[in-house]
Amino acid sequence: MRLNVNPNRMELLKIKRRLIIARRGHKLLKDKQEELIRQFMIMIKQIRKDRLDLEEKLLKVYRDYVFTTASQSKTVTDYKVLSSKQKIEIEKKLRNFMNIPVAEFSYRFVPPDADYEFSGTSVKMDMVFDSAKELLPQLLKLAQEEKRLLRMASEIERIRRRVNALEYIFIPGLIETIKYITMKMGELERDALTRLMKVKDIVRSH
Repeated sequence: MRLNVNPNRMELLKIKRRLIIARRGHKLLKDKQEELIRQFMIMIKQIRKDRLDLEEKLLKVYRDYVFTTASQSKTVTDYKVLSSKQKIEIEKKLRNFMNIPVAEFSYRFVPPDADYEFSGTSVKMDMVFDSAKELLPQLLKLAQEEKRLLRMASEIERIRRRVNALEYIFIPGLIETIKYITMKMGELERDALTRLMKVKDIVRSH
């Protein structure tokens, strides 16, 4: 879409400068978009692998929990789980990944107010507690990576809209405007030349 400007040399220089900047911006955004998509595809493969691995481990922990009811009553099992005093502190920090703010988590197990009671529990119950504790870092990492993936998807979509706007609307509009101004300036120069020649003919005839 052509811009509504006065067809003069000053405007022509301004539009040409804008076109140069727009083309540079388009290239930078296009390069960033391609790199984000490349990183996005790599992360998808890794996250899919990590998720499947974690799901298998969580399923095993759940099976171990279910098996505890075979050696001790479910009431005792649930009581031991609920009476555990283990606490955890989780900290979240933001860092930039290709100008995208992403969260990173760190954790620390706080010494419990009271120790987990081993009396009356099976070996399977102890394994459930140990396994669940070991899986926590993987859960945090997966949550962190999946959130980063969502942020990257949003950023890719935002850049795609800007690239398309530059490529199909803004840059063609500038080019059309340059052609329009150039054409109008050519017409004005031809008109001025025609008038000048007429004036010379009038002067010569007298």
